[in-house]
Amino acid sequence: MPDLEFTGERFIPGTADGEIAYEHWHRYAFARRYVSGKRVLDAACGEGYGTALLASAAQQALGVDIDAAAIAHAHATHGQGPNVRYETASVTALPLADASIDVVVSFETIEHIAAAEQTRMLAEFARVLAPGGFLILSSPNRRRYSDERGYRNPFHQRELYREELAAMLAVAFPSCRWFHQTRSFASALWSEEESGETGAGGIANGGMRTCEALTGDGETVLPTAVPDGIYHVVIAASDASALPVTCPALSLYVDRDESERKRADGQVQEVLRLDALLKDRDATTDRQTLHIRHLEKLVAERERIVVERDGQLVDVNAARESRERDLAAARASLTRCEADLTAARTRLAAVDAQRRDQDAALAAQERLITYQQSARWWIQLPWLAVLRQWRRWRDQ
Repeated sequence: MPDLEFTGERFIPGTADGEIAYEHWHRYAFARRYVSGKRVLDAACGEGYGTALLASAAQQALGVDIDAAAIAHAHATHGQGPNVRYETASVTALPLADASIDVVVSFETIEHIAAAEQTRMLAEFARVLAPGGFLILSSPNRRRYSDERGYRNPFHQRELYREELAAMLAVAFPSCRWFHQTRSFASALWSEEESGETGAGGIANGGMRTCEALTGDGETVLPTAVPDGIYHVVIAASDASALPVTCPALSLYVDRDESERKRADGQVQEVLRLDALLKDRDATTDRQTLHIRHLEKLVAERERIVVERDGQLVDVNAARESRERDLAAARASLTRCEADLTAARTRLAAVDAQRRDQDAALAAQERLITYQQSARWWIQLPWLAVLRQWRRWRDQ
């Protein structure tokens, strides 16, 4: 099966659920009541889900789309039944003979093309419609869809205000029956009784289903006007006699699985879960705050101890510097003492040498004295005196 990627340009069942599914499925469910036994054209059919739904009531249903990939997907997904087929074609150049279609259905198409093409598309719809045929068309209400929300859909080329759409339709489709479509969160109340032309769950009034719209609060309840919808849905014909005789005043659509209700319930559960998580987070935050405050007290005490220790460290450093100065002075004194010791040792060596010299001289003197005290000395003494005298005479 060819796969189509959901880009937001067209609705693809199975890839987008919830609000967008409600809008698209509801339009086709609304149109289905008017196509019983008729030849139907689904213009810009996309992947073909709506064409298949219309074919379940129509005599023949043809889906056309300019996107060949979408048509291939429609063939693969919905097949080619005896009363349904798909073709690749532009809504401004339909491959159909004049007056060959009883009902043209075109949902959320006109805003995707430029102004000139919008005119050609409506002219093509008028051309292929048989006498007594009519058009069912939807278009975003530009005021609600874009202006009030400050939103721009990148796939829309020209959105229309109601007056602009009415003027364009008036050329070939002067008779129109207007409907509004809006997603709504409200309380629905309806009767189980049936009468007249109604389907399941309706109340008839001269062929027209009736409903009441109320607004209020706990104290007052008042009638309220039907609101201006985000989308316009129009049943248009060239003659008023071609318009369907009966139309619902109110049409509600809920998918079989009630996905929107389940989504809303899921959101409530998610809110409750997040609220519980928030409470847990707040409790955790409170505990963390108490812990942080305890840590702040510890930090303050540590800072006090650090300041006190720093003061003590200053005293220790001062004492250490004093000791270092004393040590330096002691080292200097030691150096001086070592120098003095070296000098003393030098002097001592000199004294020792002098003492040795003196000892040698004393020894020599003692030997002389001993010699002079001997008999030989006394014998030699006169001769020594004569010798000294003679040397003096000679030297003179």
